[in-house]
Amino acid sequence: MLKILIPTLMLIPTAWMARPKWLWPTTLAHSLLIALISLFWLTNMAETGWSSLNFYMATDPLSTPLLVLTCWLLPLMILASQNHTASEPLNRQRTYLTLLTSLQIFLIMAFGATEIIMFYIMFEATLIPTLILITRWGNQTERLNAGVYFLFYTLAGSLPLLVALLLLQNSTGTLSLLTIPYSDPVELSSYAHKLWWAGCLLAFLVKMPLYGVHLWLPKAHVEAPVAGSMILAAVLLKLGGYGMMRMVIMLEPLTKELSYPFIVFALWGVIMTGSICLRQTDLKSLIAYSSVSHMGLVVGGILIQTPWGFSGALILMIAHGLASSALFCLANTSYERTHSRTMLLARGLQMVLPLMTAWWFIASLANLALPPLPNLMGELMIITSLFNWSWWTIILTGAGTLITASYSLYMFLMTQRGPLPAHIIALNPSHTREHLLMALHLIPLILLILKPELIWGWAS
Repeated sequence: MLKILIPTLMLIPTAWMARPKWLWPTTLAHSLLIALISLFWLTNMAETGWSSLNFYMATDPLSTPLLVLTCWLLPLMILASQNHTASEPLNRQRTYLTLLTSLQIFLIMAFGATEIIMFYIMFEATLIPTLILITRWGNQTERLNAGVYFLFYTLAGSLPLLVALLLLQNSTGTLSLLTIPYSDPVELSSYAHKLWWAGCLLAFLVKMPLYGVHLWLPKAHVEAPVAGSMILAAVLLKLGGYGMMRMVIMLEPLTKELSYPFIVFALWGVIMTGSICLRQTDLKSLIAYSSVSHMGLVVGGILIQTPWGFSGALILMIAHGLASSALFCLANTSYERTHSRTMLLARGLQMVLPLMTAWWFIASLANLALPPLPNLMGELMIITSLFNWSWWTIILTGAGTLITASYSLYMFLMTQRGPLPAHIIALNPSHTREHLLMALHLIPLILLILKPELIWGWAS
């Protein structure tokens, strides 16, 4: 654990002491090195589950893929942000890098925590850097409103969780993830217990976000700078899924009855947000709503609590993290050139940037779950386990996959195909930096086809 955490901590002094000319190269090289070292976590996913164990932090097959994804994302965010922060004063660039690094530190400690209270504190701590990123580096004035939405939705959702955790500590005497699965399940009979159950899951459902409490997400995504969008889509939404998987195991007897409305909401959300995507004009907003619909499937997969559902949820979370982050990077490259997120104003880009269109194509296909990509594997496992639970769900999930395919193709055709508008005459060519960024997103996604057991979680 420490061989990742200490270098990540040392990135902060690096960002402040590096010479101006070398600021971005050194931080990028340093973070890439951390990302490569983090791949060693994947080698010893032990039979017993927990490894790299110390008093406070450990990895197991559920947290390891998410930890590696977190470490992998920092160099990509640094690569993506280099251009749009270039015009800023040096101190602000350093602050920006410090925020990204602190976000990674909090996330590593959240995914690695063995105590639920430490997980909770780190879960809340990730709010602060993200909030500063959105409200300070966002593009439009609307960003302050988006920041307020983001903060208050998450806080209102997670305060009940704190109370629920204190009650759990009171009744079982421990909050360690190592021992809680083996303690006696709490007898949940009264009305207060049902409220306690809802309190345990509410924070994570808001973070995921579940359809109905998702309004903060499109705002935050659209207003955030590219690194903010990437980390939000790729890792912060996965905090919700990870927390749910950890908590659902302890809520055993009640979940069977109480989870119906949430599963219904999640599956209804898949269709509703997909339909919203079909008539979006704003590119980033479309990608943000597509995240909500994918996370709806994940919520359904987690709440029916079968090994297949859990595995499918984890696979889809990792695959969606890479694919949607790639889409946000692509949206940013076109925004940096055309200065508009409206799809009608920036279309026909295949004529000008043909190689970027190839990346767009692969990322769109990953988003609509093309076989044999892990996105399809995750979705199929979740849809199968939902079908096994109740065959009515096939109507909702089937319609959801159709709509997903429609809006992914709509997005690709609107931005890349068709005649080039007259006002786009001189665009900058695409840079090597951008192609490297896309390759580092999509090559891991394609390589996961060859060894999917890395992200299977507990089912392997």
